[in-house]
Amino acid sequence: MEVLKDIINIGASDNNLDLFEGQYNLKHGMSYNSYVIKDEKTVILDTIDKEVTDIWLQNLEKALEGKNPDYLIVSHMEPDHAYNIGTLINKYPDMKIVGNMFTFNILLGFFNEDISSRKVIVKEGDILDIGKHKLQFFMAPMVHWPEVMVTYEQTEKILFSADAFGKFGSLDVEDNWIDEARRYYIGIVGKYGMQVQALLKKASNLDIKAICPLHGPILTENLEYYIDKYDKWSSYEPEEDGVLIVCSSIYGNTLEAAKKLEKMLKEKGENVILTDLTIDDWAEAVAGAFRFSKLVIMSSSYNAGLYPAMEHFLIRLKDRNYQKRKVGIVENGSWAPSAGKCMKNILSEMKEIEIIEPIVTIKSRLNEASTNQLETLANNI
Repeated sequence: MEVLKDIINIGASDNNLDLFEGQYNLKHGMSYNSYVIKDEKTVILDTIDKEVTDIWLQNLEKALEGKNPDYLIVSHMEPDHAYNIGTLINKYPDMKIVGNMFTFNILLGFFNEDISSRKVIVKEGDILDIGKHKLQFFMAPMVHWPEVMVTYEQTEKILFSADAFGKFGSLDVEDNWIDEARRYYIGIVGKYGMQVQALLKKASNLDIKAICPLHGPILTENLEYYIDKYDKWSSYEPEEDGVLIVCSSIYGNTLEAAKKLEKMLKEKGENVILTDLTIDDWAEAVAGAFRFSKLVIMSSSYNAGLYPAMEHFLIRLKDRNYQKRKVGIVENGSWAPSAGKCMKNILSEMKEIEIIEPIVTIKSRLNEASTNQLETLANNI
């Protein structure tokens, strides 16, 4: 797919993949982008996942038109982008490999080939002149590995952004960018907000006309929208005012209470989404918690502790630095409710979390007293 006349996306989509990184459910597969820039020198930017190697090699040969590449730029050493570095090292013995100091430290762990004479080590701000195109490198450590760097093509003003601005889904399926990009970002990069903010600060000094990520579509219009989303996500600010109700229910009684609360809040004019962790995607629930300004967690007690689906959800939130939110708590237990205390303990390890009173306790099923408590919680939300 041509980005510009001499810049080509030679990537491919894996439509058969249903689980990314062994944990994220995929609705429409996954895309992997790799780019070729043709100039006085020919450059490949990143390789591709092993499952789509054959398609990628065909695309590469077509783009090269019989020429040998002069450089391979390695933005990110994660195997879904770096798997075929070894393929290129062996196929093109005169090709130089461009990366930073950390790139080559990690590369040695994956590949045994001796590339000591072929390394081009770059640092912050360095420029690779390949003719008409000038490629400038900016380090982006922990977005989301320590060796990550982005490449700014100065002539056409294109940012090759590595994993930043990527999304789940193949390129041959049209879907809403925001939902799958949010789920991708929060799931994979969400922990590293401070580092993303540092990268955004660098990008703010560049005149960017297009963003070419390693996953998802090339972004060429309304770039302020995408950058604003990344700014909000990485500063942990809510995208919108609203309530996400996240429920984990064993026999349905806690879910019944969640639906009751959802109705109460909607009647008060709140923007509300209800997620059932026993059937809904946990990563989507985590992303939704970052999307909205308020969260209500409702869980059954289990083995004198917390129902596993809710425990997993809250730990995943904590792992991604969830903060700056108001949270309501509803627990259920037939004889010794324990979920509320457990949920509150996990929340106490997060920054700037305000608990919305009261903490509601249900004894098996809603009754008049617990329904009144739920109404009070809805009013306070």
